[in-house]
Amino acid sequence: MNKIRFFYILIFLLFLNPKTSFGLIEVDITRGNLNPLPIAVSPLFVEIKSIKAFQNLLKKKNVGEDIATVVEKNLKSSGLFNPLKKEAFLQKPDIAHLKPRFEDWSLIKAQALITGEVKFENEKLRVEFRLWDVLAGKEMMALAFTTVPENWRRVGHIITDKVYQRLTGEKGYFDTRIIYVSEEGPKTNRVKKLAIMDQDGFNTKYLTLGNELVLTPRFNPTNQMVTYLSYFKNLPRVYLLDIETGVQEVVGDFPGMTFAPRFSPDGKKIIMSFAKDGNSDIYTMDLENRIVEKITNHPSIDTSPSFSPDGKYICFNSDRSGYQQIYVMKSDGSKVKRISFGKGLYGTPVWSPRGDLIAFTKLHKGKFYIGVMRVDGSGERLLTENYYQEAPSWSPNGRVLIFYRETKSDSEGRGFSAKLWSIDLTGYNERLVDTETDASDPSWSSLLSE
Repeated sequence: MNKIRFFYILIFLLFLNPKTSFGLIEVDITRGNLNPLPIAVSPLFVEIKSIKAFQNLLKKKNVGEDIATVVEKNLKSSGLFNPLKKEAFLQKPDIAHLKPRFEDWSLIKAQALITGEVKFENEKLRVEFRLWDVLAGKEMMALAFTTVPENWRRVGHIITDKVYQRLTGEKGYFDTRIIYVSEEGPKTNRVKKLAIMDQDGFNTKYLTLGNELVLTPRFNPTNQMVTYLSYFKNLPRVYLLDIETGVQEVVGDFPGMTFAPRFSPDGKKIIMSFAKDGNSDIYTMDLENRIVEKITNHPSIDTSPSFSPDGKYICFNSDRSGYQQIYVMKSDGSKVKRISFGKGLYGTPVWSPRGDLIAFTKLHKGKFYIGVMRVDGSGERLLTENYYQEAPSWSPNGRVLIFYRETKSDSEGRGFSAKLWSIDLTGYNERLVDTETDASDPSWSSLLSE
């Protein structure tokens, strides 16, 4: 896989009020899409000579419009913003970027405005953008980026992250990627490959050929490494894959069943469950010296471990109480405590990168739920229910969950499908995530631009 090259050759701050850490416009991130902020995303202005250069290089009519469209769709997908229709804009992009007529933007009910300019300089793409508070008639932020022209979509994602952070006070999650299991064929004979894409569904790449069964890919929190489970001649193996270079290595062969590997927060260890002699316990492996350490030692089934973001605790599910529930313990396996006490079976717990919540899958009365609870088990909230859904994964800012959902099929596997969905913590903004094929087992990367 070719390494993605993205260079911040020039990033400079034209204006940012150091006395305000949040935007003059306040976006309530706890209320989902109840009152999305009206925002105007003006097409980025492109000089005529630059338009011709981009047309020759990228085969695009207007890269400024395309970048603005990426920003617009990202903001809309968050559920927090309502991008206004371009047909209503009264001011041309080149004039708006230099000095907006705020009365024109107020007239169409915009409260925030994004403008920008794109240039082609020394075979590089240079993008400037500004964020304006329409109500106050003030510039809130201005930044410039220089990169290779092929990275124009990433520029759109990075602009969205900057705008999102300025208006909400929290980091965005748009300049990220999602790895998942691509699925094709009838349910009784599925071909499964590792696939990766931008968080908005573009730039899909397939990382394996589909010759072997692959399961549970998980990103390293610190880089673009992935761990996953694959079956080689019916032997389960845990693999490491560098998605930038395509270099793959086997972490280890295990004389039994291995499940759901994940990275530690520092990326130096893998934690997994390992079934041996009819029992499943939780183990860690140090990736530098390959030393394996047994964390739990219980006659029950312990599986699906996930570290807290500070690495001090582990959540997992176990049937040690008689049926499957969520537990938390210290990272050395001590002080095990059950935290789920609701009706039903709990599984696939995963700790939020914010550290405040644990997401989970719940089965109750024949329905599957995706929910969250505090790390002590209090405040359980079920966000969505369906016939079958599981495997939640957090966005890097801890505000959105991605998971997969299956639809029913007949006895011969016809009509079956598996799709990725996302939902925010309010439970309001549930969306289908576009993929080229059926998809399962998603995992969200950290921000690429950090």
